[in-house]
Parts: sequence; C-alpha cells; structure tokens
Amino acid sequence: MKILLLSALCTAALLAGPARAQDQPADALVPPTSASDYTAAQLDQVIAGDWRPAAHRARDTYRHPKATLEFFGVRPDQTLIEITPSGGWYAEILAPLLRDNGHYVAAETRPDSNAEARSDDSALRKLFAARPAQFDHAAIVAFDPKAPVLGAPGSADRVLTFRNVHNWAMAGTAPAMFKAFFAVLKPGGVLGVVDHRADEGAALEEVKDSGYLPVGYVVKLATDAGFVLDGQSEINANPKDDHDHPKGVWTLPPTLALGEQDKAKYLAIGESDRMTLRFVKPEAPAHAGSAP
Repeated sequence: MKILLLSALCTAALLAGPARAQDQPADALVPPTSASDYTAAQLDQVIAGDWRPAAHRARDTYRHPKATLEFFGVRPDQTLIEITPSGGWYAEILAPLLRDNGHYVAAETRPDSNAEARSDDSALRKLFAARPAQFDHAAIVAFDPKAPVLGAPGSADRVLTFRNVHNWAMAGTAPAMFKAFFAVLKPGGVLGVVDHRADEGAALEEVKDSGYLPVGYVVKLATDAGFVLDGQSEINANPKDDHDHPKGVWTLPPTLALGEQDKAKYLAIGESDRMTLRFVKPEAPAHAGSAP
C-alpha cells in the first residue's frame, strides 16, 4: 500500500511540473545557474538599455562591451573604478550594472587641470543627473594626473581604462597613473586596459603622437607598478587597421579627423585596432612561518 501511494505521489509530481511551467509568463526569465550566467544576463540587460543613445549602441560592433567586460571579470557586486570615462560610453553600461549590488566610481581629472576635462566632467554629470533610475548611485572622484589618488588603498575590485593610456604617454603621466591603479586595487584585484595597438616592434617615441602604443610599453608600465600580466585578448582587434593614417587613430571613426576626405575609406576600416590586456595585483605573500 505504501509503495502504491509513493508511486502515485511521484506520478502527480511529474504531471504537475510541466503544468507549472506552462503557467509561467512566456517572457519569464529562467533563473541563472551560476554567477557567470547571472553576470551575462545582467550585461545583456544594461547593454540593451533604452538610456543608451543609438549612436553609442552602434559602436558596440567595434567595442564589444559584453565580451570585454567578461574578459575583465566584471561582476554586478564589485567596486569598480573607471578612469576618465569622458562622455560616459562605458559608464552607461557599468553604472547601471553595479547600481544595486556594487559600486561604480568615475575617476575624472580635476576640473582645473585642463579645459577638456572640464567639458567631459560636465557631460558625465549631466548624464548621471538625467537618468537617476540608472545613475543615482554612481560616484565621481577627481584626481591630479601628476599625483593621482583614486580612493582608499586596497578598496577596489576592478580598475578599467579604455583608450586613455596614449594620452598619459604623451603627457608623461602614465607611470604615476599605473602606480595609482595598483594602490587602489585590492590584492587579487584586476586592472583592465584597452588601447590603440601599434605595429609589433614599433618604438614608443615614433608612434605615441599617433595615438597607437606598443603592447610591450603598456605591459611594462603595469609590471613596473607591481602588476602581473594575466591575459591578452583579441576581442577588440581590427585587422583592417594598418596603423598608418595621416592623423593617427583620429583619422578613423568615430573622430574622422579628415572630415569628408576619404571618409568612405576610413568608415570601411572602422575603429582602430586595439589591445585588450588584463593585469592582476598579486595577493599579499604569506607571513613567514604561517601554516601552509
């Protein structure tokens, strides 16, 4: 009798399962099975956000935001600092991603450092103020590029910088910036770098004014600051870009520095060929005599 009852209960459970599934709304999200699935779903949602202008979404094909952020190990529960976000292309993705369970910080050059920074900072603040539902938890900090401090030591899980290192190379502030990244990251924290990539073997002094940088130069900046190179990706590579243009990287879209001259040619090339590098701040070494 007990066996018959158990069999009947199991049969009822099997029949009830599909019925409950059919009762769910057609657009109901399937609960993620892992942290990476959860992050991927959240990234899809914010990348598709209606607060992102059409012109920004059109650049996803060149900037590959989902794959890039997954490569850097970004999660919605982290403290993340983005360095000089300019008008906020990545901030539009990162700030909403981190809004509920993490902390997004935009690190901007001090307004009195240069006119360009004043303009960018104003644009970012206007962006945050215009959409409080997405950006009300985002923070902005100002730093001196000659003596940068980005936050309390060891307070960040991720520091990301997109197409900024070439500016610091031209200004002579790159070593100080990388030391600041190292200081603000927790042990085990990740520095993610995307920038325009020069030809292999190119000398820095020959190419830095073009906006392109040797990969080895960027790696040395990071390792000199204490980081360990943890990965390189071709996510943002563009084999159509030969790195040789009259106005450097600014010849290509989105800047198109030559205006209408050869515009179709440069649009066909697309945005620049870019390196994508992941560095890790080493964990603190174990004290001598500690247990293995």
